[in-house]
Amino acid sequence: MDQRLETSNRAIYVDLDGTLLRTDLLWESLFQALRRNPLIVFSLCGWVLRGVAYTKARLAETAEIDVTVLPYRPEVVCELESQKALGRRLVLATGSNEKLANAVSQHIGLFDAVLASDEDTNLTSGRKLARIESEAGDLGFEYYGNSHHDVCLFEAASEAIVVAPDRAADRWQKQSGANRIDATGSQAKAALKAMRPHQWLKNTLIFVPAVMAHEIFIGSVFLSAVLAFVAFSLSASAIYILNDLLDLEADRNHKTKWKRPFASGELSIPNGLALALGSIVAAFLISTALPIGFAGILALYLVITTAYSFSVKRMLLLDVFVLAGLYTIRVLAGGVAASIEYSFWLLAFSVFFFLSLALVKRFTELQHVGESASREVTGRGYRHVDLETISQAGMTSGFASVLVLALYIQSPAIERAYSVPQMIWLLCPLILYIIMRIWILARRDEMHEDPIVFILKDWRSQFMIGCGALLFLIAAAW
Repeated sequence: MDQRLETSNRAIYVDLDGTLLRTDLLWESLFQALRRNPLIVFSLCGWVLRGVAYTKARLAETAEIDVTVLPYRPEVVCELESQKALGRRLVLATGSNEKLANAVSQHIGLFDAVLASDEDTNLTSGRKLARIESEAGDLGFEYYGNSHHDVCLFEAASEAIVVAPDRAADRWQKQSGANRIDATGSQAKAALKAMRPHQWLKNTLIFVPAVMAHEIFIGSVFLSAVLAFVAFSLSASAIYILNDLLDLEADRNHKTKWKRPFASGELSIPNGLALALGSIVAAFLISTALPIGFAGILALYLVITTAYSFSVKRMLLLDVFVLAGLYTIRVLAGGVAASIEYSFWLLAFSVFFFLSLALVKRFTELQHVGESASREVTGRGYRHVDLETISQAGMTSGFASVLVLALYIQSPAIERAYSVPQMIWLLCPLILYIIMRIWILARRDEMHEDPIVFILKDWRSQFMIGCGALLFLIAAAW
């Protein structure tokens, strides 16, 4: 038979997870199922005991993944379209459950057949090879794959195309000289992006107690605050990763969040889990150098943020109260880490001020989504009609924080701490300016989705904060 004719008659078998997709549907199904019902973790234990194939089937049923928004590899799809135009037979051959595989096949519209796992058979490695060889016959087959599970298929294939390989597949490709399609982008850069270091700015709240007590320049106090900052930042990064994994589908439907490392498939879910676990371990190792109470607050922070990620963030109003509490916990942690007695007034001010900012965050998210905003679209408990209520509550909470500040200024503690306590009164208009400006910009749809990050990047807000710090210095040293 003519070589070209033999090649044109040879079927092309394409792996799904990591090859056609930049993600793995088993992991996707797991986190989507957990997002829908965290209590499914108890059922999961029983499923695993019945085997991988059974677990995949149950997760596929529970998760209800939208295959239209999954991160497909455009370079692989383009290559398959070219082969399809030449009349080649394309088969999707995957270890993913048949329900998901058939949905992907229907969405892509290129495949002539699907080979996938069912409730009884996990179609990977040798089992997949046996199925393909029995179907392909003497003509042989071409195979697109990416992982160590595919090495036996690479070796048996008439032609192998290695896509974004893991370590074992990469080693085989280099030894064999097989064709290769590489992934784009740096994994280290994607990991750093997933940790959201720009969000660490929020943890500068840890320094507030030491600054307010005028002890920030004491070496031991400053070092303790820095260690607490690093520990909280690592913990926060771990929670951001978990949050992203639970919000994959919602992020992919968002106009900007689809670019996040997990939503785009830039970083794999297993690598993300390893990164999150490593961050938490490092955070608690750092906390051993601080008072024992700090580790307790850090653990409380992780418990609350985990609960927030799984369910609280979808609860009307409770979500913003928890967000405000998490900001206040940072202030409390800073006092414990530096062994500084925290003030009731400072905590009361923090609750109202950060509640206002949490409401800004929800207001901005709803505004960006538009009139289609609903629980199903945003993953939150709010609708577009709630915008005015959120705005009014946010402004009121912000003004309440200034009222608390005014009452604090009149307290005996201020008179004892400052030579000219009247100077502190000027803080009230400065903070009112920050709050009102944030809300005006939010209503104009000119606000960053995270108001804390906005404040720490906005030069006008920074100027007001600088003026406030100067007032404290003058009041103390006059």
